[in-house]
Amino acid sequence: MSRKTILRRTLAGLAAGAVLAIGAPLAASAHVTVNPNTATPGSYATVNFRVPTESETASTVKVEVTLPTDTPLSSVLVEPVTGWTATVEKGALPAPVEVDGNTISDAALKIVWQADPGVGIGQDQFQIFSAVLGPVPDTGHLLLPATQTYSDGEVVDWAATPDEVAADDTLEPAPVLYINDTPPTGEHSHGTSTTAASHTDDHSSEASATTSDSSSGVALGLSIAALVVAAAGAVLGALAFARRPKRA
Repeated sequence: MSRKTILRRTLAGLAAGAVLAIGAPLAASAHVTVNPNTATPGSYATVNFRVPTESETASTVKVEVTLPTDTPLSSVLVEPVTGWTATVEKGALPAPVEVDGNTISDAALKIVWQADPGVGIGQDQFQIFSAVLGPVPDTGHLLLPATQTYSDGEVVDWAATPDEVAADDTLEPAPVLYINDTPPTGEHSHGTSTTAASHTDDHSSEASATTSDSSSGVALGLSIAALVVAAAGAVLGALAFARRPKRA
């Protein structure tokens, strides 16, 4: 086998490895999440739904978050987002539920963010949608399934439970707000959520989430940089090998 052939195959292998190493962690992190992902029972939690666009040809034009009906939320407020119309859909619960000594038969069922014409979350972009949920029920966790609709009609349902994802990591995980349960290994708690009345605590939670996200980004960046350096070293070594004079 000629040295040129060896060099070509070496470079091809390095390129394929780089794509897999870089693409895998990016793909794994690109899903709809709720931050902070923990809350205190009885509080009014300010949460941020982070929605990235994974499509290379379409933009995200609609996001729907389904709220629990077995542990309903009495109060749901949404923060306006420029270019988007936010709607809190309310309706009858499947069965009346007692909350703080009161029987509730109607509650918020869904939050819908609809992009205005010409607006959307494009490729390599994400959008934050904020809401206040409360009072937070005294339960293990709240599953908050999200539906993401693209401009080409594609719909992605982020609805798998933590147990389902643990059994099959190819499923699309639903955003989860942990209350009494501990987030599973691999998920980072961005600090306990706060009451709507405390702006200081709200900013603290958001800062904590930003710090955690930044740390994850730095770690990923360092990993990629290390991979690039290693690949460069291998390429230089291959080039040096190819240029060595042949022995008589």
